[in-house]
Parts: sequence; C-alpha cells; structure tokens
Amino acid sequence: MTQDTLEKDDPMLLQTTAYYALPLALLGLVLWFRVTATRSGLKVSIGDGGDPALHEKIRQHGNFIEWTPLVLLLMVIAEGNRADAIYLHISGGLLLAGRLIHPFGLSAANPMHPLRIVGNTASLLAMLNVMACLVFTTFDL
Repeated sequence: MTQDTLEKDDPMLLQTTAYYALPLALLGLVLWFRVTATRSGLKVSIGDGGDPALHEKIRQHGNFIEWTPLVLLLMVIAEGNRADAIYLHISGGLLLAGRLIHPFGLSAANPMHPLRIVGNTASLLAMLNVMACLVFTTFDL
C-alpha cells in the first residue's frame, strides 16, 4: 500500500500517537547519551561506579523507560480503538511535558524537588487518562 492510497482518516495511521512518539524517542536518546557519555568519561561499563552524578543520570533515563513505552503502547491501542484525538493529545501532552520536566527534578540531594513531583504527576495523569480511554473505547461506553 503506497502513501497515495492511504487516507488521512485511516485509523491505522495512528497519527496522534506519532506526534508524541517521535519527540519522546528523541528525548530518550538524549537521556541515554548522557548516561553513555558519563560512563565513558568515568570508564564505568556497568552500574554507576559509585558516582552520584552518573547514578542520577541512570535513574533519569530509567524513569523515562519505566513510563514512556507503556503509556505510548496504551495510546496506540486507544487510537486503534478510535479514541477521540483530544484524549490522546491530553495523554501525549502530559507524558511529553512530564518526561521533559522530570529529569531536572530527579536529584538525590532533593527527593521532593517540585519538578520531580510535577513530572511524575503529569506522567501518572497521562497513564490514567489513556486507561480511561481504553475502558470507554473497549466497552463502547
């Protein structure tokens, strides 16, 4: 099937989720690169080598990996179930904002940093919203 034969309204295009998947993938690469560059500089192959800054970068990337794939997967399923785009934009926007904000607040020195709380709260709200979308679209409520 060529691009010319696909209609813009084809639900299989999953366009709304794609708007968020690409910038989130880029952010994931940035977080991964920060870990890799720091490990290389410290000559640490596995773990954090006892370096607090490397440990924080590992957790920033790890937290991203813990949230992002699952929310995006749920968004894909909801979009495939023809959820209204506005709800997908809400989840995508919250997830993207939360994942952008969170690394700036994830610090061992300040576990209650406001950016950490806002970032994780935004991600949690994104998850809950897309879960509600799935309930409504799956059960035709």
